[in-house]
Amino acid sequence: MAPFARVWRAVTGPETIPSHSAAMVRLFAEINRRAAPMLGLVALGLGAITLAWVGAGALVTWSALIACAIALIYVLPIAFLDGVESEKAAGAWRRKFVLATAFCGAAWAYLVLALLQSADPAAQAFATLVMLLVSTVMSLLAAAIPAAFVAGMLPMIVGVVVLYATRLHGAALPAAALAAGVIGYFLVVVQRLHAAATRNISFQEEKDSLIAELEQAKLNSDEARRRAESANLAKSRFLATMSHELRTPLNAILGFSEVMQGELFGPHGVPAYKEYSNDIHVSGQHLLMLINEILDLSRVEAGRYELNEEPVSLREVVEDCCRLLAMRARSRNLVVTEALEPELPCIWADERAVRQATLNLLTNAIKFTPPGGSVVVKVGWTRSGGQYVSIRDTGPGIPPDEIPVVLSSFGRGSLAHKNAEEGTGLGLPIVKGLIELHGGQFRLTSKLRQGTEAVVIFPRERVMDPSEPPPETEQPRKPLFGRKRRHPAEAA
Repeated sequence: MAPFARVWRAVTGPETIPSHSAAMVRLFAEINRRAAPMLGLVALGLGAITLAWVGAGALVTWSALIACAIALIYVLPIAFLDGVESEKAAGAWRRKFVLATAFCGAAWAYLVLALLQSADPAAQAFATLVMLLVSTVMSLLAAAIPAAFVAGMLPMIVGVVVLYATRLHGAALPAAALAAGVIGYFLVVVQRLHAAATRNISFQEEKDSLIAELEQAKLNSDEARRRAESANLAKSRFLATMSHELRTPLNAILGFSEVMQGELFGPHGVPAYKEYSNDIHVSGQHLLMLINEILDLSRVEAGRYELNEEPVSLREVVEDCCRLLAMRARSRNLVVTEALEPELPCIWADERAVRQATLNLLTNAIKFTPPGGSVVVKVGWTRSGGQYVSIRDTGPGIPPDEIPVVLSSFGRGSLAHKNAEEGTGLGLPIVKGLIELHGGQFRLTSKLRQGTEAVVIFPRERVMDPSEPPPETEQPRKPLFGRKRRHPAEAA
């Protein structure tokens, strides 16, 4: 028995098999458990027909064999599927399934041989039909384990060979050839069904793996989001606290330094003290500006910047900003040219945010344009019916690879570092955030030695219809429909 056991184990596989093969064993068990009751009905019908050619004794023997085989095919899959650790011993269960299928094939072979031994040609034709039917059923039930199909058909092959070995002549030759051809054909069918089932299980495993990875990624994302929200809340609390703690002494510094700078209580005994007080005042103003910009940027990034929306004339805001910075431009010998579209309707926006964005862009243009250069400020219509502000300078420009840097928080280009220009690197990120809060766009284009252009675009939905009353703060904004657009923005 030991050599036979070794040969059988080599054919059916080891005790433990890969998870892929274990899934095939489970598929085999599920198919056979569902098909066993139907197989019993088929056997009952065939047995009733066989009564015409086979004696009662042989039919009773076959009925007992096929009943035991079908019961075995039905019970074994249930035991495997209900087992707790059946997957770990899938190799042993596969051998059991192969043995059960071989026993079932032997039962069917008994019926086929009993029919072939009859002298009635109708009985032999019916035997061929039974053989075709059994081969078809076996190929469907055992596709997950090809060895089970071979074991199930082997008794029938051996029986037919033994039966026809002594009479392979005349009408027996076509019957033997048909039997061999049928079994060979269905063996090929089993191999193809097995390959298809293997691919399906492989795809299922890949899908399950992807789902598991997605679930893990979602858990990681939720945890990261929770930590980010916690960190953002801590940052907001810190900034709120530091805003009060820094502004209180800073206001005192600015007030006293201004008093000392103006010598309100008498002249300084040492002239250098006046210069020192002026430096203190300028440094305090710079620090106050830095605090304000950090707070504004933090509120924008946290989505807590509340827009105080009202009708705003974009033309008037830009004109005011140009007047405020006119003296600084003249001190640098710069020419500021204004090209403002007349009779522009108001936009529904936060005037303080629009003014701050315009001042930041104008300040940057004046700061980085060399003496003798020019700054062109445009206000007009976009092609889509919105409004835009364009500020173009004749400065040295920004390298293309540095544009993402200057648009990031605290990002400063190489030119600012080289010229030691004052600034925190927050102006452009604040502009971008404020404009995006309005649903608009901010574009920055630049070429080396040709200058830089910053364009702020407000969408069409922000443009108000002069014939309609101003919308409420929480009501949808009324766009300007049917208005003739003039001078479309080249950059927009």
